Amino acid sequence: MIRIVLAEDQGMLLGALGSLLNLEEDMEVVGKAKNGEEALQLVKQHQPDVCIMDIEMPVITGLDAAEALINDPCKVIILTTFARAGYFERAQKANVRGYLLKDSPSDELAHAIRTIMDGRRVYAPELIDLTYSNNVNPLTSRERQVISKIAEGKSTKMIANELSITSGTVRNYISTILDKLEVTNRIEAVSRFKEQGWFK
Repeated sequence: MIRIVLAEDQGMLLGALGSLLNLEEDMEVVGKAKNGEEALQLVKQHQPDVCIMDIEMPVITGLDAAEALINDPCKVIILTTFARAGYFERAQKANVRGYLLKDSPSDELAHAIRTIMDGRRVYAPELIDLTYSNNVNPLTSRERQVISKIAEGKSTKMIANELSITSGTVRNYISTILDKLEVTNRIEAVSRFKEQGWFK
């Protein structure tokens, strides 16, 4: 019997997934979590074979939880809406065995679980395409410093002081960053930079 922990912050989806997997003769859902922290507790408590989790969950994200389980025998499968290169790259580094998209047919999930239990990996085809697309960070090292400061919540004046440049220069950098990342404001810029996995 393949023992499974599910982590998903949408209650209806969590219930539906649990019911679907419990219908499989060789599978049993032993725990359900609404965030990454609960998922880690349930994995520790039940020592399941597989933990299936969403990425964007409260308290601890699915990717943070996967990184925490990197040396655990439990095999992690990410099940998410987001086909993003940065997320996929992080998942691979965290030794995630499967990365599937929520719009896949439900029988694919059970098949993927069995494939992963056989020692193989399963990644959604869309992610393989993303990996080979052009995912080059367009920002210079100075622009990266500026966006890192923005991500820390620093104001233009604070960034100027910390980097020993004028506020006008900082505003010029920010304008260039927005253009290069094709976004309209600082929040979108940080979000886009994060999605691409460019924060090191």
